[in-house]
Amino acid sequence: MKFLFRSLLILLSIIPLILAAQDYYKILGLDKSASPKDIKRAYRTLSKKWHPDKNPDNPAASDKFREVAEAYETLSDDEQRKIYDRYGAEGLKKHQQGGQGGGHHDPFDLFSRFFGGGGHFHGGQRRGPNMELNMPISLHDFYTGGQREFQIEKQQICEHCEGSGSADGHTETCAECSGRGVKLVKHMLAPGIFQQMQTICNKCNGQGHVISKPCKICGGAKVKKDTVTLKLDLEKGTPNHAQMVFENEGDESPDWVAGDVLINVIQMEATGEVDPTNDEEVKHGKTDGMFFRRKGNDLYWKEVLGLREALLGDWTRNLTHLDGHVVKLGKKKGITVQPNFVERIKGEGMPIYQKDGEFGDLVVEYEVILPDLMDSGMRKDLQEVFDKWHKKKGEKLVKDEL
Repeated sequence: MKFLFRSLLILLSIIPLILAAQDYYKILGLDKSASPKDIKRAYRTLSKKWHPDKNPDNPAASDKFREVAEAYETLSDDEQRKIYDRYGAEGLKKHQQGGQGGGHHDPFDLFSRFFGGGGHFHGGQRRGPNMELNMPISLHDFYTGGQREFQIEKQQICEHCEGSGSADGHTETCAECSGRGVKLVKHMLAPGIFQQMQTICNKCNGQGHVISKPCKICGGAKVKKDTVTLKLDLEKGTPNHAQMVFENEGDESPDWVAGDVLINVIQMEATGEVDPTNDEEVKHGKTDGMFFRRKGNDLYWKEVLGLREALLGDWTRNLTHLDGHVVKLGKKKGITVQPNFVERIKGEGMPIYQKDGEFGDLVVEYEVILPDLMDSGMRKDLQEVFDKWHKKKGEKLVKDEL
């Protein structure tokens, strides 16, 4: 009895592991309500992450790569997905073995349909062009970091014909060049004198075959223009003009390995950072009509003082920082602030890039504004200050004479 009970416990513990290993949705990080677009996006991300070429020191990456390809092949096919949702991986396998499906194909072949280049990143294959774009980023985002989605229009391999350009998958030998891709052309240089040249066949564009029934989606071009969404992960303190690389996200083609998308992050100018229609100026580096400025790891701020504050002290200010926390500024009574005085506050500048918890300094530049008119109270206060100053100066002169 004890033996049966232990066997049952072992079986119950193994079943979830088996189910998890065969859970195609879990492999792609999705749930059953995932749309075809979600499935495709997950495959694109994970297939590049686990590609053996990018993980030469990780033997498990190859298995992960195949699992991702197997999951995508099943879930991207409407009929196979319905069978899988109803009967699971084993039911789908029996269905395929019964002659109703072709089973799973080479994962590298599947990868090449998405990115070109025969399914591999390396190997001396032709590489497509890179795409370079500038992305304006507010100082607030440079300070706080975060993720930002953006869209680009690029060339993608046609999913309908899987990059063949043919509606039925068949091609015919080009009659113009007899399948060679090139043909001989004669040019008359002078009467009776001809020059024979070899040129690329203009009918098949050097392919050696033509498509009898072009794909209705791409028109036989094998590729089509589409808009894709990418996610930019901006680290805190990223330098201005830094370049982010999205590997193999450039234009795709069956004839080459997709190039990279290069994003240059450019700090927005202060005058263009504020949207007057909303009240979120702090997010753009602006507080009370003034702007933070960045120089390397330091932030600069200009604080305006009146004459009374500059001469008499006894004032405080709350400066709202880029992430919303408050930095207190102020001087005690009797402490004078000279025009253009500069105060450096340690640790209140920009986060230092890739150095967690380290910050530059906040440099506060004080500007003193003289009033056009002074009220009686201000005149009285200032008169007392100057009287005390003259008195001390007179006492000092007397001592010096003695």
